[in-house]
Amino acid sequence: MAADRRGGFKDVREEADGNPMLSLFKYAFPYWKAMTVGIIASLAERSLHLFPPLLIAAAIDRVIQAPSPPATLASLGLVTSQEIPAEAADQRLALLHQLVILGILAYVGYSVGHFASRFYFQRMAQRIQHDLRHETYDHMQRLSMDFYNNHETGGMMAILNDDINRLENFFNTEIRQIIRAIVIFGIVAVYLAIEAPMFLPLILLPMIGVALATFKFMGWIEPKYKRIRELVAELNTQLANNLGGAEIIKTFDRYPEESERVDERSAAYRDEKILAILYRRGFFASLQLLIGLMFVTVLFFGGHAVIAGTLTAGTLVVVFMYLRELDGPMRRIGKTADKYQKTLSSAERVFGILGWQPGIEAPEDGYDPDQIDGTVEFDNVRFSYDEDEETIIKGVSANIKPGETIGFAGSSGSGKSTLLKLLPRLYDVDAGAVRIDGVDVREWDLDRLRQAVGVVEQSPYLFSGSIRENIAYGNRELFWKEMEDTMDEEGIRRIEDAARAAGAHDFIRSLPNGYETQCGERGVKLSGGQRQRVSIARTLLNDPGLILLDEATSDVDTETEEAIQESLDDICADRTAFIIAHRLSTIKDADRVIVMEDGEIIETGTHDELVKFGGTYADLWAAQSDDEEEPALAPAD
Repeated sequence: MAADRRGGFKDVREEADGNPMLSLFKYAFPYWKAMTVGIIASLAERSLHLFPPLLIAAAIDRVIQAPSPPATLASLGLVTSQEIPAEAADQRLALLHQLVILGILAYVGYSVGHFASRFYFQRMAQRIQHDLRHETYDHMQRLSMDFYNNHETGGMMAILNDDINRLENFFNTEIRQIIRAIVIFGIVAVYLAIEAPMFLPLILLPMIGVALATFKFMGWIEPKYKRIRELVAELNTQLANNLGGAEIIKTFDRYPEESERVDERSAAYRDEKILAILYRRGFFASLQLLIGLMFVTVLFFGGHAVIAGTLTAGTLVVVFMYLRELDGPMRRIGKTADKYQKTLSSAERVFGILGWQPGIEAPEDGYDPDQIDGTVEFDNVRFSYDEDEETIIKGVSANIKPGETIGFAGSSGSGKSTLLKLLPRLYDVDAGAVRIDGVDVREWDLDRLRQAVGVVEQSPYLFSGSIRENIAYGNRELFWKEMEDTMDEEGIRRIEDAARAAGAHDFIRSLPNGYETQCGERGVKLSGGQRQRVSIARTLLNDPGLILLDEATSDVDTETEEAIQESLDDICADRTAFIIAHRLSTIKDADRVIVMEDGEIIETGTHDELVKFGGTYADLWAAQSDDEEEPALAPAD
């Protein structure tokens, strides 16, 4: 499925399995104890928050305006139900003191519930956030290279940060708000039904209408939120590209062009966001108007009822205070539905990633040999990066013996690098087979296969950290020792031996901080040749049975190339080696040279044999050679 080229991740959302919000709640199940405590605390908090109005009603009706009916608190058994005469000042004061004590207890309970509900919900939300981010990142790492080829880094960062943070915020805030609304609506409905049934339809029917209108509105605005998330991903992608390519932008002085592109993405996001804000604020303003109409309606009918003596002043005060309490949940219904739609959009992207199946997976009970001989067979291999694109590798067959050094030559785009990427299963063949030691690489244990095949890229990636850390990365055991600061002398020796084999030890020791020198992001503090040699050392540290050197000397100066060339015998000793070279001098001493063109092998032989043959390799050699006598090696007719 083709990805959105600007990083919107539309294709990812389609991979979400089922309702993504239900999938989100599954992550809360391991923390059901904390969630249960949080829910109970939230119920208690909201209930106790509605208790003080009852105290005020009792104080108005039975202390200030005695005598009056006992009402709610007496029905609950919290205060006396006996009628208090107006002249019984001591009884009225005693009731007042009792109400004060109940108020203190209510506020203490409310404070405890407030703390517990927020603590347990926030702790649970943080754990869910961690679990989601860890699982999503881990799943991303295991996706095949075609996923990374079709999706921008900025968009992936937006999912791991912005989207997962939004899911965490939903658990942290909105669930408590939903509980709050349920408790308030429930208690208010019960109170009105018992003490002031005349107000029940005046208040609850509009609230039901508000809820229905809100959910209909949110269903209408949902596509706009999806579009906003896509625009955020596009903007992040553009920013990531520009920040990563800062040197190129400076070199070509493309400030105006890149500024315009960023402005275009940012303006699109701004305009869509402003439109959504306009709709949201207009809708919420309408809700506020409805609440205001409810208020004046209660004031009108409630005032008449008090004057007529069918309603106490205390009860009317409680109705107004509860109406004020309902104001928050009623407005919050819209905000919660709004947050739900935003969270749904983020959940689709997160669970879309989790639903995206890796194209390459390790087989059960995969082949896991103790020793690698190094035999390699390409058996009529065909491959394309996408089923809709042209075939890159077209029926390639070759057999390589253990310990052979094979050079690859050919023009750019001839398929050399692509062919070798099939060895560690960065991609799988479309047809044919790639075998190591007679076993199809698809049958190997994936971890064991990639330990066996060491790769040095043309433009090696170094992590931000020290040179020692970057070399240690090549061996899992030593890498963990370096991270945990438990590296022993044997580990240090192994790292330095790998650096010597790669021709890197001397330059590293000459640096002010030696192996502790910081490489900078992507290794920017080191020269191209230095990065290349550190990368080779990193690969050699794992002692792979096969090593792939993809244009390992293309970005280095002549002196560095000579240093690496001198190390090649050590690098390739006792292992099968594949060397892709633009500079043919690098593969001149290889056991065999394979020449590719347009995804096919067109020549194979030793350097001397190919030069004498007078074909494509001979032409490439003649074009690169500074030795005027080299053409004499070309054969006569």
